[in-house]
Amino acid sequence: MKTKKLVLTAFFAAITAVCSQIVIPLPISPVPLTLSLFAVFLTGTLLEKRQAFFAQLVYLLLGAFGVPVFAGFQSGFGRLIGPTGGYLVAYPFMAFLAALIAEKLKRKPFAANVAGLAAALLLCYALGTTWLVIFTKMGLYEAFLAGVAPFIPLDILKIGVAASVSIPLEKAVKKAQTAE
Repeated sequence: MKTKKLVLTAFFAAITAVCSQIVIPLPISPVPLTLSLFAVFLTGTLLEKRQAFFAQLVYLLLGAFGVPVFAGFQSGFGRLIGPTGGYLVAYPFMAFLAALIAEKLKRKPFAANVAGLAAALLLCYALGTTWLVIFTKMGLYEAFLAGVAPFIPLDILKIGVAASVSIPLEKAVKKAQTAE
């Protein structure tokens, strides 16, 4: 990977770390409301699939090894194996999937971004809910109500905003990757 791509990969890991600190705890869920998914969405729409995957993997590794990048300035491997771990572990795969779909459907950038981000969000919900069921012993319906239902409206809004802002930002990111 070229130096410029490495810098952009690190930059998007840092954006995710910053967005993860914007937290609203929900009394009905062990999963807090954060802007980290918005950062994952931007990563998936603005970086190539491999870069997108590694940006989110770097974010997870930083947190796992003690850098307080997870929601509420939390860190440690325990966060990855706790109730919200499934949502976190999904981030690299979400970013990869969003980038892959966006690459395949580039003829209509907004539609491609929305399709990629919607697929990524479904992946996040599936992995996160399954993880929540396993680690909290909740039933599937209860886990859905706690870990998915309260987030759907805002997550749809995040998809719309990320899909929209990534179109003009994409030119800047491509320029940064190719500039001399």
